[in-house]
Amino acid sequence: MAEKKIKVTLVKSLIGTKADHRATVRGLGLRRLNSSAVLEDTPCVRGMINKVAYLVKCEG
Repeated sequence: MAEKKIKVTLVKSLIGTKADHRATVRGLGLRRLNSSAVLEDTPCVRGMINKVAYLVKCEG
């Protein structure tokens, strides 16, 4: 059975955000504006995306 994947894209700047939110974005594998990462759909990753939902765009 294939694992589900989520594509996450950073759409808002990290300037002025909290340090732990910047660390979460970095943990998702996003470096600069409009960078994308394809991640496994796990509860851990979902929680990270939910924490910084105002900074990222998610495609299923």
